[in-house]
Formats: sequence, C-alpha cells, structure tokens
Amino acid sequence: MMRLLAAFVALLALTAASARRITKHEIRERQLDAAKRWQTSGPQNVKSNGVQNITFTNPKASEFYIDGRSLPLVDFDVGPSWAGLLPISNSPNETRQLFFWFFPPGPQGSLDDLIFWTNGGPGCSSLEGLLQENGPFSWSWGQAKPTVNQQSWTNLSSVLWVEQPVGTGFSQGIPNAQNEDDVATQLVGFMQQFLDIFSELKGKKLYLAGESYAGTYVPCESAVIFVEHNSKTNEDIANYIYENPTQLDLSLQGIWINDPYISWWVVQQQIPAVDFVKKHATLFSFSQTFMNYLEEKAATCNYTGYMDKYVIYPPAGLLPLPGDSVSEGCDIWDDIFSNALIINPAFNIYRVWDTYPILWDVLGFLSQESPIYFNRTDVKEAIHAPVDTEWLECTNTNVFLNEDSSLPPALTVLPSVIEKSQRTVIVHGLADFVLIADGTRIAIQNMTWNGLQGFQTPIANDSFIVDGVGAYGTMHSERGLTYYEVALSGHMLPQFAPVAAFQIMQYLMGFRDAP
Repeated sequence: MMRLLAAFVALLALTAASARRITKHEIRERQLDAAKRWQTSGPQNVKSNGVQNITFTNPKASEFYIDGRSLPLVDFDVGPSWAGLLPISNSPNETRQLFFWFFPPGPQGSLDDLIFWTNGGPGCSSLEGLLQENGPFSWSWGQAKPTVNQQSWTNLSSVLWVEQPVGTGFSQGIPNAQNEDDVATQLVGFMQQFLDIFSELKGKKLYLAGESYAGTYVPCESAVIFVEHNSKTNEDIANYIYENPTQLDLSLQGIWINDPYISWWVVQQQIPAVDFVKKHATLFSFSQTFMNYLEEKAATCNYTGYMDKYVIYPPAGLLPLPGDSVSEGCDIWDDIFSNALIINPAFNIYRVWDTYPILWDVLGFLSQESPIYFNRTDVKEAIHAPVDTEWLECTNTNVFLNEDSSLPPALTVLPSVIEKSQRTVIVHGLADFVLIADGTRIAIQNMTWNGLQGFQTPIANDSFIVDGVGAYGTMHSERGLTYYEVALSGHMLPQFAPVAAFQIMQYLMGFRDAP
C-alpha cells in the first residue's frame, strides 16, 4: 500500500508543470515521510505495550500469565497476557482442548468490551491473526523482526484469539466435528471454561470476528447465543450463542467477517473469476488465445453476464445459484490459477499483485523457514503451548470428521444473526482471488433479512473514507448490515489494510459512525 501511494506521489511530481527533475533521494524522503504519517495518523496511535489495570482473582489465572518482556526474539515489552489450553467442556474425561491467547486493552481501549478472533481454513491458526493481522505486536511477511502494531485491536478493547476447531494449531484432541453445530457447541463449551477462570470478563459486550472460512464459523456460533436454549437447530458460533443466551455470561453485540466463505464455492470463486481477470488484466497478462478460451468456457458454464443480469438493486427475485459443486469442465478458477503461476511463479491468490521476491514468512506460510516461530521450544514454553505439538499455520488434517456437512450461512443462519445483532459488518479486499468480492455481492443480494431481499440501492454509490487517507473503496449499509470493499487489500484484510480494518472495527463497536 505504501509503495503504491508513494509511487503515485512521485508520478505526480514528475509530470508537474515544473521542469525540475525529482531525484531518487527526494523520492525516498517522500516515501519515508508518507510511511511515518501512515504509522502515526489517527486516534489509534497509542503505546500498545501500555495496558489498563486488569487483574483476575481466580488463582488458576496465574497459570496462564505471560510476562510481556519474555517473548523470544521480541525486543520490546508487549504487555501482560494470558495463554494456554482449556477443555471444551467441564467433563473430567474431556481430552479435547483449545489453545487461546488473551490480551487486555491498551490505555485507550474499552474495559467493557471483548473481541473474539478466529481464522478460517478450516484448520488455520488464529495465532496467524494475532502475529500478522491485529495483535499488539506484528511480524508480517518480509519483516526481519517483530514491531509494535500501531493498529492493534487491543487499542479498542480486550481481544481473545482462539485456535479452533479441535485439530487447529496447538489445540489438542481428535477432531470429531461433523458440522458447524458441533464446532459452535465446542467453542461455547471452551468459553464457559475460560469465563470460569477469567470471571472478571463476564458481562462484557462481545464481538465475534474472523476471516475466510470463519465467515461460516462466526455467524453460526453467534446465532447460538441469541435464541432460547434447546432450539430446533444450532449452526455456527454466533447462531449458537444467540440461540443459547444463558450459556455464556457475555452480551453478544455483533459480528465482523472479512473475505468470508458464506455461500457455495462456485458462487464465490467460479462465477466471478473471468470478470476478476478482466479487471486485473495487466496483472495476469494472459494471451488473447487463453482469454478467448476462458470466455468460451464461462459462456458454456452460464457464468457470462451473471453479475449484470442478476446482481441488481433491488434484486428481482432469488438468484439462480448452481449449488454446492462445480459442473464437469467448469472449474475456471483453477484454470486461471494454474496459468497465472506459469507467467508469475510468485502469483499470490491472497493478494494478486505480488511478484518476486517471495517474502520471508516467520510462520512458514509463504516460504518454509526453520524453525517456524511457534515451533520454537522457547516460544512454546513462554506461551504455555504443548512443546511436543508441531504447529502449522494451517493443519494438514481435516478438522471435521469427514467434511463440513452444514449449508453455507448466507442460506441459513446469517440473516437471523444480522437481525439479532446491533451491527454486522462484512468486509472484502478487492485484491483477493481466493474468495472474490463479486461472489460476496451475489451472496448478499440473494439473502433476505429484516423483511427485504438484498440491498435495495447500489453499493458503488458510497465511498469508504479512511482517516488520513481518503476514499479507500466503497461501503453500503442497510437494515443492520454494513458491507465494505477495501481497495489495496487482499484476503487478510487487517494485515494488508490495518488502518481501514481498525476504523471498521471502531464502527462495529459503536465507537464511530459509518463514514
């Protein structure tokens, strides 16, 4: 983002009326000035290693305490935190445990709120979110060492990162979940054990947040909290919480899902794939012959013109969705991905403009490093993780007994969660090719909540204004749902657009009005 902004500034200078040629030194100085402004702008600029006074009276809490000066390879104090394993139920025979890492709020954060964060996958660790997206210290792609994260969500409130479902990251036990109902039940069981120990967090306002496949986890888990116990069906974390309000002493306010899996894969990958390539033609650089092939295939598979015909405002009726499987010969997305790698072997489906060099990644996702940070014995010991567990950012095993048998949340529980929430935000990075923004638009326009189907007026009419930056994409809000599309961001939105992500979370929590 900074490079693109700096390049734009330099281009303006070079084409200005003045004939003076700008020097490389001046360009570099402007880049450094822009970086400094970006890092220190806005109300989120606080010392992240300072925290508000928070204590836990249960003696067991001390077993999870982490001294913020003790983290290996981190040369600054990240502040106190608590981490470790807790079971998913209070049964004495329970062997399944989820790993968590909890940070209290920074000096300007709220003591009345709690953000829960989960990554997706399924089976990808939320410690990736903590270390490279929205935690108090950041060790992102290409960084030689960790730095203070000025846009940490701990500058808003307490944050709880949980590795779930069972089988993810450091979490222990044999995965046996068959659907989102099981995942939600296990997560809520874990939260009960967590609140028994950290009882001072009871009664807080809760915000469930996550990305990618967490677009399925979070709505379903939320819905459970909202509705009466013993309801007919409990799917996903939010749904489970909404449907079982007496099971957790927390007041669920709303949810955040970014670049979310909420509909069928064919909807969110296949249908919008060719249009995505056309929008980013210079990045893909496909030959006209291959583009003709893609066009013919899209027409045969009835993908051509889908957005123009069906994704209208307001919708004319339910959209024709092709179902949960890709028809034979219609896997256009994979054709594009395979050929993009031929032209650009460093092609990154999570942020499509990446090229060589492939950035060094301390978590081993982009480039395998030894040891991966969370596989260091001293790191495991410092955060109370099991030292004999090999940590992977995304597990090689299936966290579901077979496959997730649940229907996508946009077709089931998400409308109900929106109706029960104070606010719901769906956010999408426009450089994401894993889950494409137009696919999310399809899912939204096919969904009925609060008495109407889809958005009634076009999304593109509203700019998303970021403090200190300006227009940074589009946003639209109707009937309790606010949708953001963020320019210059890929799949991991708090990592790629941290200032925008921080501001959107402020809106979800009611700390600011919509732009």
